[in-house]
Amino acid sequence: MAIKLGIIGYGGMAHWHRESGLKNVPGFEVIGVYDVDPAKIEEARSQGMIGYSKLEDMLANPDINLCLVATPNQVHKELTIAALNAGKNVVCEKPVTLTVKDLDEMIAASERNHKLFTVHQNRRWDADYLVAKQVFDSGVLGDVFTIQSRLHGTGGIMHGWRALPECGGGMVYDWGVHFIDQICNMVPGKITDISADLHSVKNLLVDDYFMTQLKFDTGVQVMIEIGTFLLKPTPRWYLAGNAGTCQLDDFSGVKGGITKVSKLAELIPPVIVNTPAGPTRTFAPQPPETLEQLPLPSFSGGWSDFYKNVDAAIEGKEELIVKPWQVRRVLGVLEKIFESAKTGHSVKYE
Repeated sequence: MAIKLGIIGYGGMAHWHRESGLKNVPGFEVIGVYDVDPAKIEEARSQGMIGYSKLEDMLANPDINLCLVATPNQVHKELTIAALNAGKNVVCEKPVTLTVKDLDEMIAASERNHKLFTVHQNRRWDADYLVAKQVFDSGVLGDVFTIQSRLHGTGGIMHGWRALPECGGGMVYDWGVHFIDQICNMVPGKITDISADLHSVKNLLVDDYFMTQLKFDTGVQVMIEIGTFLLKPTPRWYLAGNAGTCQLDDFSGVKGGITKVSKLAELIPPVIVNTPAGPTRTFAPQPPETLEQLPLPSFSGGWSDFYKNVDAAIEGKEELIVKPWQVRRVLGVLEKIFESAKTGHSVKYE
């Protein structure tokens, strides 16, 4: 079944969905657009779509089988429920909403109306994440004990509603929801402890820097750091296990590598080495001949795979990949991040 889409909110992300996210999905068509801005309605009409000034009129169109909610975060709940109650399948932009309580109402509406409901967690198909997950799953690093996931920007200032707390602005909701979704999809086990620190460096109303640490009952500790004003960016990913280390430099998924130590290193007696930090045996660098450099694995897939799965799930041909209960888990982590930052203490989760 080809996707016949109705877009609710024709802003920047909605344009991205239409022009890029659905680009390689066979047979898709954007039927109509609803927006509160008359200029957006006219723009949609000029692009060959139906422009609606009333949501109920778009939801009454029987040709539309999927609605995309791409509005500011604080109205996701009411618009998603309205679409579900009208008998439409729904994709909601992230963050799905601002509280677990609101999400439970959205999930209940989906179940009550027997309609598909999912969230655009498209960064499960990012190149860097696909590579990092392959490395983690392969066992090439042995037992992974630490993962670092970072995004450092230099612009500083956030714009529009994303800089307003009442709209769910800030980095935790904007990018943190993606990175936490990636980790929850990568690392098995329960999250036992969450600690977080938030700052408003250049944007006084919302967090534009945060660091959080997640501890899993499997022994893995994850550090996520996102900031808009960090002028010397560090690697996107760093994974370390008892058999090796992996570094991914950026979002491309091709820059970086895997380093392991050969068995030869076990035969070399420890010697004291003079380093800039002083004489040391423990932190002396490994001799180059003992190190094994491995390439990063290749990857396949892309952002349009999200919609391909939604299409197949509506037809009952595939299981939905981004499941509501997974989204609920991630949103629960976000709530605990804010709680930890407010109290200054780590909090328990699962």
